[in-house]
Amino acid sequence: MARSTHAAGGKLMIVGNGGSAGIASHLAIDFSKNGGMRAMAFNDAAALTCLGNDLGYENVFAMQVGLHARPGDLLVAISSSGRSPNILKAVEAARAQDCAVLTLSGFGSDNPLRRSGDINLYVPSSAYGFVEITHLSLCHALLDLAMGWKAADGRGMPGRMG
Repeated sequence: MARSTHAAGGKLMIVGNGGSAGIASHLAIDFSKNGGMRAMAFNDAAALTCLGNDLGYENVFAMQVGLHARPGDLLVAISSSGRSPNILKAVEAARAQDCAVLTLSGFGSDNPLRRSGDINLYVPSSAYGFVEITHLSLCHALLDLAMGWKAADGRGMPGRMG
């Protein structure tokens, strides 16, 4: 999905709070540098505090998605609980711009984020650390597969840093 979004001229937009924000930043740079794809995370401190102050914290990602998204882009929405209002609103904003959505969530199987993506990856655990590290591992695996890296020989692609 990420590779086809890029091939069609689109970009990846990644959102998350707390530890998931760290994952969002990590993924944005890895998908850009290692994957050669256009990718960005929306967790700049000045943007979050400005938009949170002016529009409410629940709108900090939706506003940025609304400003930057174009039809055919891909939003990667990460929330351990799957219930963060600002992440759910970002998904709504992406849908309004005709973007695809990939979600990563955990905790309760009935969380609303888990039902809102085109692809929904769910970790059945209520432990933040386990959910977050699984999300990061899944995203790294997706990038490695998109790049054609093979785990069997343990070597990866020559000339790549990671």
